Amino acid sequence: MTDRLLLHQQERVPAFDATGWVLRIAVCAVFVGVGATKFQSQSMWVGMFDQIGLGNWFRYLTGGLQVAGGLLFLVPRTAPIGAIVTGCTMAGAILVHLFVLPTGVGGAIIPCGLLVFALVVGLRKPPED
Repeated sequence: MTDRLLLHQQERVPAFDATGWVLRIAVCAVFVGVGATKFQSQSMWVGMFDQIGLGNWFRYLTGGLQVAGGLLFLVPRTAPIGAIVTGCTMAGAILVHLFVLPTGVGGAIIPCGLLVFALVVGLRKPPED
C-alpha cells in the first residue's frame, strides 16, 4: 500500500516531444533565415521596403522581430510568444501585399502560409502520456 501511495505522489517526467522539437526548429530556421536577409544591403527586401515607403528602419525592425520571434521557438515555454511575434509580422506582410504593394493576393500567399505554420507550431500542445 505504501509503494502505491509513493507512486502516485511522485512527479511525472514528461515524455520527450520529438515532433514538437522538429517543428519548432523548422519555424526557427525559416524566420531566422528570412529575418537575417532583411539586414543585407543588397537583398530583394531593400526595394520592397522602399515601395512600402517606410524606409530602412522598418526593414531592420521587421528583420529583428522575425529573428527574435524565430529564436523564441527554441524554448518550448516561449514558443507561443514567438508565434505571436512572428505571426504579427506575417499579418502585416499580408496586409501590405493586399493594400500597398502591387502584388495583391498572389504576394500574400507565402506570408499567409507562414502565419498559419507559426501559429500552429507555436500554439501546439505536446501530447499527453
